[in-house]
Amino acid sequence: MRIGHIELQGKVGLAPMAGVTDRAFREVCAANGAAWTVTEMVSAKGLCYGDRKSHELLELDDGARPTAAQLFGDDPDIMAKGAVLAAAHHPDWLDINMGCPAPKIAGNHCGSALMRDPELCRRLVEAVKNATDLPVTVKIRKGYSKDEVNAVEVAQACEAGGAAAVAVHGRTRDQMYAPPVDWSIIRAVKQAVRIPVIGNGDVTDPHSAAAMLEQTGCDGILVGRAALGNPWIFSDINAWLTAERMTYTPPLSKRLLTLLQQTERAIALKGEKVAMLEARKHAGWYLHGVVGAAAYRRAANTMTTFADLVALCRQVEEERG
Repeated sequence: MRIGHIELQGKVGLAPMAGVTDRAFREVCAANGAAWTVTEMVSAKGLCYGDRKSHELLELDDGARPTAAQLFGDDPDIMAKGAVLAAAHHPDWLDINMGCPAPKIAGNHCGSALMRDPELCRRLVEAVKNATDLPVTVKIRKGYSKDEVNAVEVAQACEAGGAAAVAVHGRTRDQMYAPPVDWSIIRAVKQAVRIPVIGNGDVTDPHSAAAMLEQTGCDGILVGRAALGNPWIFSDINAWLTAERMTYTPPLSKRLLTLLQQTERAIALKGEKVAMLEARKHAGWYLHGVVGAAAYRRAANTMTTFADLVALCRQVEEERG
């Protein structure tokens, strides 16, 4: 699959997740087979106002490339200016968020709320595309609500605006992430546009990845929540799709080591205080399924230093390894 001039070396990428897909986690996923990664969602307006955190979210490393910078906003002029500022961080392409269901995003006419105005979607893509030389992709949903299912129309509008690819999450905004995903809408979009279509939603293992590709005809897949605490899902899917038909279940020692390495990298990037607060949720994900995980998660939620995490991992391995 190609995104503009970029030839991707695989069909499975890491979906953007606010508060999760930071540099450290993207690097871990790329090292374990993610063909591309996407930054956390960044406000174009925040970039224009010089917001420090917005710019920090766009700091990239070669270890996770190719990486797309994902922007959100609802004003074509501001999105164009934000695109120029984002491009200065040297992402491989720009992605526009038209799928976020969170009230603080959709409630401000951004994210999935944009799907209620396909013509605005077209103008946003066109503005961002004309602002830089980078390819532009878009992430959308099935629609805004069960009465506003218009992914096909929005995808066609984005294609008309110059999008190089479109990713489709098979749920509406009001469904959030709960009900079973509708893969048929991904297939409908694939049949309606000429650009690559990336499927998203309910891919949890190699079998579901292969099923999505077969049932929808999509060109690639984004994996989000299934990668939490399980970055090996990318190499698993890659092996399955290349006919090796092998899966890998890492031993507990490998899971704990990866957690420690990811956290150590995060500390180097953002400092121990912030990184350790964020490490609490990652520890919970990496410990999922371990006997006594609830007690270990409670302990993780009190961690303040890397030494605390080292001690917890040592305890888990001694008791469960």
